[in-house]
Amino acid sequence: MKYLVGFSRAVVGLLFIISGFIKLNDPVGFSFKLEEYFSSGVLNLPFLEPIALEISIAVVILEVLLGVMLLVGFRIKFTIWSLLVMIVFFTFLTFYSAYFNKVTDCGCFGDAIKLTPWESFTKDVILLVLIIILVVGVNTIRPILRNGAKRVIVGITLFACAIFAYHVLHHLPAIDFRPYKIGANIEDGMNVPEDAPVAIFDYAWKFKVDGEEIIIVTQGDYPTVEGEFIGVETTEVQKGYEPPIHDFTIEQEGEDFAVTLLQEPKLVMIVAYDLRKSNLNVFGDIKTLSDSAIKSGYKVIGVSASGPEYTEDIKNKYRLNFEFYFTDETTLKTIVRSNPGILVLEKGTILEKVHYNDMKKLKFD
Repeated sequence: MKYLVGFSRAVVGLLFIISGFIKLNDPVGFSFKLEEYFSSGVLNLPFLEPIALEISIAVVILEVLLGVMLLVGFRIKFTIWSLLVMIVFFTFLTFYSAYFNKVTDCGCFGDAIKLTPWESFTKDVILLVLIIILVVGVNTIRPILRNGAKRVIVGITLFACAIFAYHVLHHLPAIDFRPYKIGANIEDGMNVPEDAPVAIFDYAWKFKVDGEEIIIVTQGDYPTVEGEFIGVETTEVQKGYEPPIHDFTIEQEGEDFAVTLLQEPKLVMIVAYDLRKSNLNVFGDIKTLSDSAIKSGYKVIGVSASGPEYTEDIKNKYRLNFEFYFTDETTLKTIVRSNPGILVLEKGTILEKVHYNDMKKLKFD
């Protein structure tokens, strides 16, 4: 039992630290995932959406702290019971989400490791079993450090998490796991390789023949049956390749200009996924930045999911000398964790990506 508890302690502690740190690297992204849970039928708590960011920061710091506390043996009974409560809640959440297909990615490991809903649930079940082992064998767990040293380590962990969270919130994630990271080419990210696997579906065709209902399964072809067609059920048996970047458009009046704009040798993209939630105080600096870029031969565009009534108002209020285009809100949230944020591209390749707090770092030749 002692060795099984030791194994469970190490695995649970490390997984909570890794999972928490990955989400702490991108708390804004995790807050978007929480908003999905709050607004969907999983939790149905829309009143929590305005504080999703605060909740995300608290949850991920708690994850890291509990992992560290478990490994060093600090307040072990409190730690283990806290882990149990947390994993029971997460297990319910991932099961409900998977069974009813509410949220297709739990966000457990941010954008670093994508898990399907059922994979997320399986992971939580394994963790639940390991934590139950810790509950049963709690009396065999011994601290590895003295009380003073444990307090210092936990305190340093909390302080470091707070400083790191502050940094990534006021700049951008320290590690970018998304397909729009610096150096990535957007067009390349949208391409599907010639040898990429294609999706395969089973079609269960229902017919009534001589008063009896029959089912014929094919993988696409309509069966030749002399009878009354009732319906068809489709089941995906093999997933097809999905490019890292999909559904990327840059539209104006229903026309997509993405292909043309991604060929621009000098392109500055001002990204504001929702102008109602943007920090409008920085648009004066964006005006200065865009003027400088245009003088240096760059084409400057704005991309937003907000309607023309908002984009025109911003243009007029701050005398912006560039046009806004429409891009899907989820795509814009994925591109940059800043509202607004700024990208510099060369023929579709992202050369620079900055938070609005860092726009002064951009220099245009």
